[in-house]
Formats: sequence, structure tokens, C-alpha cells
Amino acid sequence: MEFVSIIAIALMIIGSFGIIFLKKPLDKVIMFSILDAGFVLVIVLFKYLDVAMFAALAGPLSTLVFILAIVKIKEIRQKKLDSGDAL
Repeated sequence: MEFVSIIAIALMIIGSFGIIFLKKPLDKVIMFSILDAGFVLVIVLFKYLDVAMFAALAGPLSTLVFILAIVKIKEIRQKKLDSGDAL
């Protein structure tokens, strides 16, 4: 059980540092998914299984919203570059 908790903490730390230090938005999405996996594992270790079920269902939805936001920001930046406005 202790080994699993070390893995969960490691996943959350790796995901957090990846989100902070990586520059590409899609790489941040991957790191967010790693962070989410560690978070759900910690919730399961504390035996809050109903909360873990909600987190497991809400995780992919939040990732989808994150990806849609990245696409929309990219479209807005592209329109500004095409129209000649400065960022």
C-alpha cells in the first residue's frame, strides 16, 4: 500500500512540474492527465470511492474543456496575426 501511495504522489508531482515548465499547450494537457491520474489514486487510497468515481468521470470532461480552450485561443491568435494586429 505504501508503494502505491509513493506512485500516486510521484504522478502528481511529475504532472505539476510538467504543467509549469512545459511550453506547448498539448504537452500541458498530457501532464494534466498524469496529474489527474495521481489525484484519483490518492482519493482511492483515502477510501473516498464516491468522490473518486466523480473525479474519474469529471477528469476527461475537464481535459476536453481544456483542449477546446487551447484550440479557441489558437484561433483567436491566428485571426489577430492575419488581420495585422499586434498581440
